Amino acid sequence: MRPLIDLAYRLRRRAMALVGWRTRGVKVMAFDGDGAVLLVRHRYGRSDLWMLPGGGIARREAPAAAAVREIGEETGCVLRDAAAIGTFVAWAEGRRDTVHLFRGTIADVPRVDGVELAEARFFALDALPEALSPATRRRIDEVQGRRVADGRW
Repeated sequence: MRPLIDLAYRLRRRAMALVGWRTRGVKVMAFDGDGAVLLVRHRYGRSDLWMLPGGGIARREAPAAAAVREIGEETGCVLRDAAAIGTFVAWAEGRRDTVHLFRGTIADVPRVDGVELAEARFFALDALPEALSPATRRRIDEVQGRRVADGRW
């Protein structure tokens, strides 16, 4: 199953770049009661990197609703107190991507389905994994006041 998911992922990204498709998505900084942040590793793409959970915004869906939905779909958790942090623009792979970043809390234990996600775990902010995506590192540094947001994902 994984080879098919990887192939579909690569083909979709290539097609989107060829037609200059604009995408809209959400990422979520979800914290547990101890202040640890939820990070995920996908089974496709850069599966070696930990990143913030998130996904695409459906047609006519509000970004906040997408953030809550994506957390539920990816981890089985309920996002509470969702608040917008900012909107960022990415130009990765020849396409424009608008990313809405939210923060909120989760009281549940994350579960992965083994199809989209390989792992989902909470990490203390002072004990983040080495294999952290650069964008996730920037967002965490911004929230902690170690970096000023510049609008680029």
